[in-house]
Amino acid sequence: MMSIPLSDSVHSYASNRLFRDAGENEVLLGETPYRRPTRTFDNAFINYERPLTRGTQASNSALSTHRLLINIYEADGVFLPHAAYDGFWDDFQAFYSAENIAHGESIRHALENKAFSFLQNDVEVTGPWTADTVIEFFKSFLKDQAETRDAEANNSPVLAAILNSRDPERCAKHYLIQLAPDFLSEASAMARVAPGSYGDIQSAIFNILIDEYGASVHANKHSTLFENTLQSVGLSPDIHTYWQFYHSTSLCLTNYFHYITKNKRLFFRYIGALFYTEASLVNVTKKQSEMLRKVFGAGVNTKYFDEHHHIDQHHGEMALQRVIIPALERFGDQVASEILRGYLEFQFLEELADADLIAQFDFFERLENDRCNAEKFYHEITNGERNVSLETFVECAGERSTTHTHPDHRLLVIESGKMDFWPLAGDPLSLTAGDILFIPRHRLHGSVVTSDECVYHQPVAESETKELHQNPQSHEV
Repeated sequence: MMSIPLSDSVHSYASNRLFRDAGENEVLLGETPYRRPTRTFDNAFINYERPLTRGTQASNSALSTHRLLINIYEADGVFLPHAAYDGFWDDFQAFYSAENIAHGESIRHALENKAFSFLQNDVEVTGPWTADTVIEFFKSFLKDQAETRDAEANNSPVLAAILNSRDPERCAKHYLIQLAPDFLSEASAMARVAPGSYGDIQSAIFNILIDEYGASVHANKHSTLFENTLQSVGLSPDIHTYWQFYHSTSLCLTNYFHYITKNKRLFFRYIGALFYTEASLVNVTKKQSEMLRKVFGAGVNTKYFDEHHHIDQHHGEMALQRVIIPALERFGDQVASEILRGYLEFQFLEELADADLIAQFDFFERLENDRCNAEKFYHEITNGERNVSLETFVECAGERSTTHTHPDHRLLVIESGKMDFWPLAGDPLSLTAGDILFIPRHRLHGSVVTSDECVYHQPVAESETKELHQNPQSHEV
């Protein structure tokens, strides 16, 4: 039997009409939880058999991979809109069809390998770790978190970047959007480990799961609390409304938990990651709540974060005493390194996501200041001082560029016409003839043509910036 090339299988899955590129009026995708654009044209240029690296986590290749993966994973869950809409039944059937799920499963393992295999090399678990040494390490971590629980110092670089930005409200909203893929369907991955032969370990996890779901009281469900936070700052509570503005690294955090719970052989890695997130959220959520009140004032609803600051003091202890320690006592040293690996891998992925978000904020902050350098660079191209192709595009009214990144630094030069451009969620920049922007490699952006026709150029700008020297990576899109 002849095997189907992976690229063809990806194309078959992404050809679902729900995953086609975004249309003119789809900068936001509210109302429906099923519409999830994936830039299908780019898929043909991505080698899905080549694993991502630490330096390509914010690449277009990573973005496409994680968009596809979360669509596959979430077909295991029930996603319903807040209200019926025209076309709901057709969308519901298309998302949950046997064909769509079969196509997704046929490529899932390859996408998981591309997305997560780099962790095996970048996260080292060295030394003679035993059940006893892992327990002592985790107890020490829990103690450190408890000792700093009420510290006033804000030592989060991401939150500091928001507070120090030229538009803290916009950056804070973009930050909340990055949390939405997880928080609006919170604990969905955890629910994957509830079925099976029930023992005390799974019972303890189920205890945490019940808390996440508000003990069956919908108003207390953690995802409901996050919906209230979004609404209090003027954001939509509908899941994946802001799909276009998710970073690949944000999707990666959500997908990682799906990955290690979908694949049951990674169960022990999961409980290590679970302990890390439950134990660390005590302090993280306190700082998040403080940041939101500083930015939005008394009107912001921070109950989601305040509740986690309270409940995760118990969840961290529970994850250690009722999940980790019993697992290590029962299965011994053979699972010790695997549990520690889950802890370290998720910690590492969070660090990458934070760095990516800070870089996006920096891109937004520098847009105006970089215009002069961009104009100078473009002048050197047009007068022959630099031999660089202009990369000319001609697009018609309403043509939208689904959000994406580039593998290199680019200029965006508007020759004629008009374009709306998004460097962050929120109101776009309105660009007209003569406008020139500098877009660093791996920075998320999107656009739509707002005139009858727009002619623009995107020459590669080999600018000597720190980012260029720090990330000399992949040639994929």
